Amino acid sequence: MSQKLLIVEDSKTIRSLIISTLDGAGDFEFTESVSGFEALKVLPREKFDLIITDINMPDINGLELVSFIKKSELYKNIPLFIISTERSEQDVQKGLNLGANEYIVKPFDPDKLIERVQHYLKT
Repeated sequence: MSQKLLIVEDSKTIRSLIISTLDGAGDFEFTESVSGFEALKVLPREKFDLIITDINMPDINGLELVSFIKKSELYKNIPLFIISTERSEQDVQKGLNLGANEYIVKPFDPDKLIERVQHYLKT
């Protein structure tokens, strides 16, 4: 049975890069959202096994999305990764303190992303 990943990223290029990196690394089904607001509309409709989000997006940013998800009884146990260009130690700590399981800086190492996803999904 395939595992469902929600990719929240306003850049189509980066969404495609994440999906092409992970496609073939497991039996994954991908849902794409272009903003945090869109992700909040998709979350109640499907059960996701992992969420990957950017930080800098229109309307609801990734940190607000992480905060909402990790405070929600319905979604708080879903592994959540931030992939962002924000690279300062303060940015990384803020993301992790809000509840992100992983914080990966762009440009990301494809092998590291695969390894971390497989670790959390036990593929």
